[in-house]
Amino acid sequence: TTADTPAGPAPAPKPVTTPKASTNLKDTKSKPQVPAQKGSPPKELVAKDIVVGKGRAAKKGDQLSMQYVGVLFDGGTEFDASWDSGTPFDFTLGQGSVIKGWDKGLVGIKPGGRRELIIPAKLGYGPQGQPPTIPPNAALVFIVDALKVSGN
Repeated sequence: TTADTPAGPAPAPKPVTTPKASTNLKDTKSKPQVPAQKGSPPKELVAKDIVVGKGRAAKKGDQLSMQYVGVLFDGGTEFDASWDSGTPFDFTLGQGSVIKGWDKGLVGIKPGGRRELIIPAKLGYGPQGQPPTIPPNAALVFIVDALKVSGN
């Protein structure tokens, strides 16, 4: 016979863990650690390919599926990352459903590509910011990964 075991306390729920950020920015399988920025934020959008993808270049009207990390230019505080939820962010490029810095800065990205966007406040959330995480007139830095690019 087997002995009955008394009911003990339930096991503690597993904490939700956010992926550890990688300093190897070419590793598109890992959440990137956005490098600290130096100097004053740029007045215009800066888009720099870290990894060039393959296939169809994104254009206005395309459906994009992205992973991203967003930080404040000043201080590097992370305010959002799709990596943490594990769910990619899907949107239509050039339709105004995202900040202007994304609509402009992601044109030409290819599937598998990783791009750094340094976005001046006027192409981000502007004078109103996005309280409580993004202050007014904040420049933003994103590292975005294009998982899919599809369209007509």
